[in-house]
Amino acid sequence: MLARSELILGGQRSGKSRRAENLAIQWLEADPQRQAVLVATAHIGDDEMQQRIEQHQLDRAKRVPRLVAVEESLYLPAALKLHSTSNTLLIVDCLTLWLVNWLMPPPGVPAPAQGFHHAVEQLVHTLHNLPGPVVLVSNEIGLGVVPMGKEVRNYVDELGRLNQTMADACERLTLMVAGQALYVKGAPA
Repeated sequence: MLARSELILGGQRSGKSRRAENLAIQWLEADPQRQAVLVATAHIGDDEMQQRIEQHQLDRAKRVPRLVAVEESLYLPAALKLHSTSNTLLIVDCLTLWLVNWLMPPPGVPAPAQGFHHAVEQLVHTLHNLPGPVVLVSNEIGLGVVPMGKEVRNYVDELGRLNQTMADACERLTLMVAGQALYVKGAPA
């Protein structure tokens, strides 16, 4: 059963995006009037990232052909408001890259003046006021060694704070481990 809001956490290649896609498939199959929108936060910074994004797009189109993708690398709350309806499931993939875009903007892309913490507050407020369900995907990267560089340590700390904030704001928290869902908060009925 789909929660009103769910945060899916896990390591790289843990099955986070696949779980979100499976939720979209279930949502869409339950009613032909329903829609699903993926809000992609990745920014193409190099050739390898472009190839990754293109592969994700191809794979998603095969698995969930009715899943519509839109791109928004910074203004996530506005994108959610724009695309949310009572019969639309929104999937944000992923908060990890959204944070990168805020803390380490690509060359030539200025970060908005109000700052990341304001954007997180707006995101929490937006989540509570959307008419339809939302699934957020994020990486859990705080389980490993402490990074040596100051900038990377700051990023790990900020992602941990972001994940905690979103876990508090969401009805369900799911941890993905080797493709298996562990329900941490709000287990399905």
